[in-house]
Amino acid sequence: MKPAPFDYVAPRTVAEAVDHLGRHGGDARVLAGGQSLVRLMNTRLATPAVIVDINRVEGLDAIAVENGSVRIGALARQRAAELSDVVRTAAPLFAEAGSHVAHPSVRRRGTVVGSIAFADPSAELPAALLALDGEAIVSGPDGERTVAAADLFTGAFATSLAPGELITAVRVPRETAPRSGSAWVEVSRRHGDLPVCGAGAVVTLDEGGAIASARVALCGVGATPVRATAVEEALTGAEPTDDAISRAADRAARDLDPPGDPHGSADFRRHLAVVMTRRSVQRAAERAREGAPNA
Repeated sequence: MKPAPFDYVAPRTVAEAVDHLGRHGGDARVLAGGQSLVRLMNTRLATPAVIVDINRVEGLDAIAVENGSVRIGALARQRAAELSDVVRTAAPLFAEAGSHVAHPSVRRRGTVVGSIAFADPSAELPAALLALDGEAIVSGPDGERTVAAADLFTGAFATSLAPGELITAVRVPRETAPRSGSAWVEVSRRHGDLPVCGAGAVVTLDEGGAIASARVALCGVGATPVRATAVEEALTGAEPTDDAISRAADRAARDLDPPGDPHGSADFRRHLAVVMTRRSVQRAAERAREGAPNA
């Protein structure tokens, strides 16, 4: 199939892009990498009246450390972030999660911010942003604001962005704590498919080897990425033994109401949430102990 007719604009600045989005409201869609949008348009599951192509806006492809955080611009490709020394060193969970997205040919064109703005509840990068306590930098008619990942995702393929707003970058705190490790694990039906369930964990050990803090987020088990706070609470202060991690991981299925579909029933996804949580925390704890590279 071919897309429905649409108008096309290619702004040169963020202000111009915001102006177009504000004037056309819900009839406009942003084009960055196009890996999701073009597919939806070709099948007419999306029929925007106006495409706002931001690829000519200079500076939005930057990846850099800024004020203690890693900032990834709206045009930074997933493959670039995955291979970036900055991301691999300062936010290794983001690089590792990104390496699981689809296939390299997709990641060479798809953007990090595009995946996050698309808000697919099964996708890796929104969950990684949540696990890292990241945030989105949003430009709109009223200026610039930041939105914490915990407040960004409001439902399946839905965010808290207002009409006319554009995510210009995402930002995650730089990992500087000693004795820290992270890991991303997932299960998918085929290599390159969206995960049936995925989990990202960041573990920091204290000087005695106990878990000083833990952050865990899941994808594929709800309408949004899910922060496993009950698991985090159970891990804090515990020794990172297999038994302790397993007991904490059992809490991952609490209060989950995952969707059931041909890829996995609700019960299967709850089971996977526990297994993926356990594996991600175990691997993150091992890396924290050994000081091994995380991605």
